[in-house]
Amino acid sequence: MRFIYNIIFNLLFSLSVPYYYLRMRRRGGWKQGFGDRLGKYSNKFKQSITNRDVIWLHAVSVGEVNICVQLIKVLQPKIPNIKLIVSTTTSTGMSELQKRLPPEVGKIYYPIDLRSCVRRALATIRPMAVILVEAEIWPNFLWSLQSRNIPHFLVNTRISKKSFKGYNRLSFIFSSLFGGFTGVGAQSHDDARKLFKLGCNKKVVQVFGSCKFDGTEITRQFGSDISILLRRLGVKQKASIIVGGSTHNGEEKILARLFKRLKKKYSEIFLILVPRHQERGKEVGEILAKENVNFVFRNQISDNMTSMKFGDLDCLLVNTTGELKSFYKEATVVFIGKSLKAKGGQNPVEPAALAKPIIFGPHMGNFEEITEKFLSNEAAVQVADEFELEKAIELLINDQSKRNALGKAAQKVVQENDGAVEKTAAMILSTI
Repeated sequence: MRFIYNIIFNLLFSLSVPYYYLRMRRRGGWKQGFGDRLGKYSNKFKQSITNRDVIWLHAVSVGEVNICVQLIKVLQPKIPNIKLIVSTTTSTGMSELQKRLPPEVGKIYYPIDLRSCVRRALATIRPMAVILVEAEIWPNFLWSLQSRNIPHFLVNTRISKKSFKGYNRLSFIFSSLFGGFTGVGAQSHDDARKLFKLGCNKKVVQVFGSCKFDGTEITRQFGSDISILLRRLGVKQKASIIVGGSTHNGEEKILARLFKRLKKKYSEIFLILVPRHQERGKEVGEILAKENVNFVFRNQISDNMTSMKFGDLDCLLVNTTGELKSFYKEATVVFIGKSLKAKGGQNPVEPAALAKPIIFGPHMGNFEEITEKFLSNEAAVQVADEFELEKAIELLINDQSKRNALGKAAQKVVQENDGAVEKTAAMILSTI
């Protein structure tokens, strides 16, 4: 079984190298940490873990990084003599780790799931425990943990229908992997049932809810105040601000079109677009230009600029990372991206914690449990298409009482469902 997996993985990896190489080059900074992916670490990192007990946390990208940061805040004071390190797969994830975690927490890239890379990584780090955020299942890595009897945990676990079918179809590989976890924190009872079917021991699976309800506070990571920035751009204090958060291809064009229509009725409105992937900034800028939306890029604005002459602006296009929460804070209405044209949705908890009225499309499958909580408590609006989205935004712009009621209901849902991070930390600490 392992032999067959490694033959197939090595073949697929060899074929995909050109694609991922070009992708990393487009994102930039691909050389940084490249050795980490091969299980080869800098001398500085090696020295930092020498003669230390180490717990290794893994967060694929930005969403998982947010959970890791919250988990570390809980764990660190309780295990002060243990070295914590966090790995991530993407450059955006690494950027967030560097911004949000203190220097004493190690930060590396996750090794490629080649046996040689995994062996080198584990031989160097020698973790006393490994914590994986959200069903990140790489066979060679998990087999290596099992063979070394290293406790390993799966936290904030959500199993989508697509993932369940895939894991179930390849149960001859994944059943033993799921069965090897020391502890599992599931987001819902439905996720727990799927985990049982995939091979998890019922004794180690606990339902804590989603960790994404925790840690929604805004931190001042940037020198500029977003409200001041908007005033300097000429956005009036009473303007209605539409924020499209974590948008995907196709959604920016929709928001640009409906914005232009709404501006004919409401002169004091402003659009803020925050694409999920910052490298799409140029592409989104071209879309806005074609729609005759006058915009400025976020990275064109610096804190020391005394005056800004960008003309009569319609839109701020955010082509930076880490500021989305701060822009949500200024929103009149929030649209959650990847829910109208793409599938899966993005996290609605952050604007909800700020008591902002939320709108999302029909495709929120990656946040099914969270979405249901919002809808069942009349704490969000779900729309089917561009027409319904425009009507929902216009209704909320016109009705402050409706905005307030929707925002307060959303905030209440967040407050009633936090605490999963503390429960997750308790599970880990009781076992290691």
